[in-house]
Amino acid sequence: MMADVSPIQRILIVDDDASIRHVLSCNLRAEGFDVRTLEHGRFVCETMRHVMPDLLILDVMMPHRDGLDVLTEIRNDPRIANTPVALLTAKATDGEVWAGWQAGADYYITKPFDLDEILNFVRYLGVGVA
Repeated sequence: MMADVSPIQRILIVDDDASIRHVLSCNLRAEGFDVRTLEHGRFVCETMRHVMPDLLILDVMMPHRDGLDVLTEIRNDPRIANTPVALLTAKATDGEVWAGWQAGADYYITKPFDLDEILNFVRYLGVGVA
């Protein structure tokens, strides 16, 4: 007998690159996810408190507010602190990756990214659509 799996209902993607938001959102929607997007870091925490996503995919380098600052605020807010966060960034030096882990990232994906890697991470969380 298979256990009931509670699939992700919502994924929030935050990236200032419209083409990345488009590719990710189209592919994740095709997998059955409810995807929301933002183009900068200014309203991420407010949006998360309203939408309550099951996963956040967050760029690091964005206008108005960088992703590491956003991630620090998320981890300090008990309402959204446990939301899994995957950083998606071009910052790939050891120090930059370490800063992402220290800020509380659950996963670190470097650009250019492999779409299968992102889908596998979602499946790894055990929250893929059945």
